[in-house]
Formats: sequence, C-alpha cells, structure tokens
Amino acid sequence: MNLKNDFLTILRGALQAVDPHEALLRLLDLETGSLLMGGTRKEALDLESFDRVFVVGTGKATASMARAVEERLGPAITGGLIIVKDGHTEKLERVRQLEASHPVPDERGLAAGRDLLGLLEDCGERDLVIALISGGGSALLPAPAEGITLEEKRAVTELLLRSGASIGEMNAVRKHLSRAKGGLLARAAFPATVLNFMVSDVVGDDVGIIASGPFSPDRSTFADARAVLERYGIAEKTPASVLLRFADGVAGRIEETPKPGDAAFERVRQFIIASNLHALSGARDAAARLGYHPLILSSMIEGDTADAARWHCSIAREILSSGNPVPRPACIISGGETTVRVLGSGLGGRNMEFALIAAGEIEGLEGVLVGSAGTDGTDGPTDAAGAMADGSTIARAREAGMDHADYILRNDSYHFFEALGDLVTTGPTGTNVMDVRIMLVV
Repeated sequence: MNLKNDFLTILRGALQAVDPHEALLRLLDLETGSLLMGGTRKEALDLESFDRVFVVGTGKATASMARAVEERLGPAITGGLIIVKDGHTEKLERVRQLEASHPVPDERGLAAGRDLLGLLEDCGERDLVIALISGGGSALLPAPAEGITLEEKRAVTELLLRSGASIGEMNAVRKHLSRAKGGLLARAAFPATVLNFMVSDVVGDDVGIIASGPFSPDRSTFADARAVLERYGIAEKTPASVLLRFADGVAGRIEETPKPGDAAFERVRQFIIASNLHALSGARDAAARLGYHPLILSSMIEGDTADAARWHCSIAREILSSGNPVPRPACIISGGETTVRVLGSGLGGRNMEFALIAAGEIEGLEGVLVGSAGTDGTDGPTDAAGAMADGSTIARAREAGMDHADYILRNDSYHFFEALGDLVTTGPTGTNVMDVRIMLVV
C-alpha cells in the first residue's frame, strides 16, 4: 500500500461527500412554479406568492451554493449578493459576488456588509430571501456595531485567533460587536420569508454558531462575550471601546441580539446541507473501497491540538500491539476543530500543527501515517490544507538539518512540512466543514 496516495484518496472521498453545490442540488428542485425542498418527503414553497427572490450569503462555500441555486431557479432570481473569500468565486450570472479577507476582516468586507444589509433592509413581506451561509462568513462580514471601528474589531479578532479560544467563544464576541451577526440579518430582512441553507463548520452543527449565525437565534449574551476575553487573558489588550460596549450591554443599555422566540425568526426556516459527519462518512466509504477497516472516532473533537495528536497516535500504537479497536489495515478517522495557542512567530495552522506533533509520537514506527486537513483547502494563513507525517518523518528532517522540537516551539509547521514535501495542498475546495484527520496503520 502507498499510504500517502491512500491518504489523499480518502481525503478526496471526504470532500466529495460535502460538496455544497451537489448537496444543494439534491435538496432543491423546481416543479410547476414551486420550490421543492428536502429528501423523499419534499416541502413545497409556491414561488408565485413572492414578488422578488434574492440570493444572499457569506462564507467560503457560498459561491458553489449560489451556483446550485442559479441552476435550479434561473430567471426566478431577481438578484442578490454574496461575500466570499479571495479566490473562492464561481461563475454566476444573477448573483453578485464580492471578495473579502479571511480570517482577519478588511475594508472590502466592511463595504460588502453595508451593501448586504441595505439589500435586506429593502425587503418586504412578499419577498423571498435564500440565504447561503458557511464557515468563514463571520470574518467576511465584519459590519462593526456603532462605536466600534473595523481596526478595533480586527484587533479583537487577531487576539482571539492567537488565544486558543474555540469558534463558539470567538463568535460570542464577534456577534456582540456586529450589526449583522447573531440573528441581526434576520431582523434586517423581516418580514421577508428566509430560507437559510448552511454548510456547518462547527462542532455539533449549532446554527447559531455557523458564521456567527446571521439568520439564526443567538443564545450568547454580552456577559458571555466579556467572559471570553477574561478567560483567555486578553481583556487588558482589548480596545477600550469594545470593553465599554460590553459593559453597556451587560448593564442593559444596549439591546441584546435576538434570542429564540424573537419575531425576527417567525418567517425563517433553517437547513444544514453538509456537515463534518458527512465528510467523515465519505472518508470511511473511500477507505473501505481501498481495503481498510475504517473507524470513525468522532466528529466533535475539540480542545488542544497537541493533546489530540498524542492520543490519536496512542491509538495507532494500540492497533500495532493488539489489533484494537480495529485490525490492520486500519483507517482511523476523526473530525471537529482543535485549537492552537500560538506562542511562536512561525507559519502554520492547526492541521499542520497536528501532523507536526504526531511526527514525534510515531517516530520509527513502520506502516503508520497520520495526516490532517482543513476541508476548505486552507490551514491557517497558508496555501496548504494540512500535512502528513509517518514513521520516517523525524529521520528525514534530521537528515535535512532540521530540529523538530524547534519547529514546534516556533509554531512553524508549514515550513517544516514544505521542506519535506509533505504538505497537503488541495486549493480552494468550495466547501468548509472543519477538519478531517486520517490515520492509516498497516
């Protein structure tokens, strides 16, 4: 078996299973003026009851979703606007696309957010809004709240990214610094009817966390947002205007984001069309076709990346020793989204960091490969999706004059694997359902 080739084949199986374009085509159909939604028991929505149909959205996977909607609805679409990450566009005819920066927001996202809010605020009771939301949408749609500048929001985002905070914790903060997140786009669109189609990049598929839930109820509060800053010791580095806003929110001087039961959601229907578990299932099926005994551990793995890497590798050693929990050739698959507390000045992301830690844990083991990749095709601020490591990785690094421990200290996983030729590079995938980790033991 060629473990590297098998890893890439299994990863492709995961990505194909969560292609948002194909998932939305399976979900939607058009028949005699009605939009049909769902599987074998489809719900019907009469398009004749609407004067206008708009397609809006934000996120890394949004353009491919918009292409599916255009293919299904064609001339029924009045217009629309989506905000996507640089390089993640598609060929669209009826929906306007604007590119912006991710993961740190920029002026283009600010201008695009104003346009999107203006479009929704113009909607009325006889309008249909088809919302396409995916991971990355939070950074692509900054829309700072009154009294907060883009620079201040960018500073908070950078602090959060380096702190080790989970995506849910980060989004609790971002929702309370925004005019668009935490259900506020639903409030802007009301009383229009909204169909909110989402590609989930969050553990547990909480619709209020995906892209900070612009069309979904928000269960977090100003108090929760302030607590995140304090929990990770970044409150003292946070701009004073942000701390003041949170203090005013906790005191009730600023209105909270809309919660479950709010009138803003009376005409909103929520659909998750692709998730991490779908990707893991695709990987499992691809591994089985290659002759492996596949096992999905969990789609909900969070916490410290280094800890996750170590206990994944302990499973590899157990398989080699006892044949548990599955016999060789084994393929262990997991998903979710871990976090890295960045202390060094190197280049990398959580998937490459996972592989970097794993390299040391499986040093010298034959027939073991561990790899991890972001399903969106990017890991951190790099052009790679992730990396692979096997039992020879440390020895090859040593021969090249590279100190594995030094790369860990500097959080420089990208340059480590780049030098060894073991980066996983997919390019933009058009989807985003967190990470897929694949461990092969033969």
